[in-house]
Amino acid sequence: MEPYRIKVVEPIPLTTPQQRKAALERVHYNLFDLRAEEVTIDLLSDSGTGALSSAQLAVGMAGDESYAGSRSFYRFRDTVAELTGFSHILPAHQGRAAERLLFSNLLKPGDTVLSNTHFDTTRANVELAGCVARDLPCAEARNLDSSEPFKGNIDLEALERGLTETTGSRVAAVVMTITNNGGGGQPVSMENLKRTSELCRRHGVPLILDAARFAENAWLVTRHEAAYKDRTPRQVAEEAFRLADGCVMSAKKDGIVHIGGFIGLNDPELAQKCELLLIATEGFPTYGGLAGRDLDMIAQGLQEVTEPSYLAERAESADHLAQRVRAAGVDILEPPGLHAIYLNAGRLLPHIPPHQYPGHALACRLYLEGGIRSAELGSLYLGEEDEDGNPVKSPPYELVRLALPRRVYTRSHYDHVGRTLETIAKNAESVHGYRIVEQSPILRHFRAKLQPVTV
Repeated sequence: MEPYRIKVVEPIPLTTPQQRKAALERVHYNLFDLRAEEVTIDLLSDSGTGALSSAQLAVGMAGDESYAGSRSFYRFRDTVAELTGFSHILPAHQGRAAERLLFSNLLKPGDTVLSNTHFDTTRANVELAGCVARDLPCAEARNLDSSEPFKGNIDLEALERGLTETTGSRVAAVVMTITNNGGGGQPVSMENLKRTSELCRRHGVPLILDAARFAENAWLVTRHEAAYKDRTPRQVAEEAFRLADGCVMSAKKDGIVHIGGFIGLNDPELAQKCELLLIATEGFPTYGGLAGRDLDMIAQGLQEVTEPSYLAERAESADHLAQRVRAAGVDILEPPGLHAIYLNAGRLLPHIPPHQYPGHALACRLYLEGGIRSAELGSLYLGEEDEDGNPVKSPPYELVRLALPRRVYTRSHYDHVGRTLETIAKNAESVHGYRIVEQSPILRHFRAKLQPVTV
């Protein structure tokens, strides 16, 4: 059962099929542009969408809003430093802001960044710095159906080759995303992280953790890595941070807050450069674009998120949804993690070619059928087409992510998702593809306008 009581409730919108059809047409079939009041079950993202605890609200009420040197900052700094072990802690208003601050000072045009998998905004920040983002997922990640527990690992042989290549492009950093969101929310083993750390230090390349879901990664390590079965999630997380040279974190995930993030570093020179850019673009270093109450709520959330009872319930909720999805006849990326279930849209909709975006097609049908908003991770997100709409690059898989907000939905909400998918699966051949009519040069999935392909 959920390890909490519900003290405040919020009504959710219940819309008709006609209302949903009109809404989707109005936003040019881009689910990001729907108004929240047009969505019944919102699984678009787990970022900043969680429910605050009574303890978080309490400390928020006591937040110190002094411009400089607030007690809220010092509580935040000390909590983050104790968890991560980093000497320099800089707040930022969210993860992508932390990435921009760090990459602007760590990278030079032409550099290469290696990763188990860059997520969309991380890749964008690397490329906006004039650098190349290379993904090196492990071989196990290619099999969506296997139950291998650590598909988020980096390919260590490929990493070593990348670190030793002399192609004229400097490897400026290795970014390990825990859990591996772009790779289906799969965890990274401590063994893989240790060996990555050793390779980076041998070659003098900084290892940076994208630690947005560090606690969920730690929980899965305690469940599946024999050497850590008697450790607490907190102990695993502390060890993981100390294998790295720095981190960026969106606290909107495993900080269980609505806004906020941070950079953690040991290098004083790099930290000073980041701090100067922080002052110029985000705010004074003791608030970094956040209110004092936000800093207090992050500190409290970072303590709550490693509680075994919280993580166990989150894992059980994800497993409940996974079982409902499988029972509906829809395959998922196995094994399910904690923050999301990834639907295998390509397998469910084989009649839709990649350049007509089967993942996006399934996401649109989920909304039309059940008022459920989700996110495509397939050809719309990762693919490229020529001027005539013919595919130039297609991703290996067509996925739809059902991201699970923290402490928000109950199992009956997820039962509704399962029933909706069952209806879609029974008539899957009726789902049609889409074509892009307008797009941006980067991160096109956020702003693209599409139209259904009806012929």
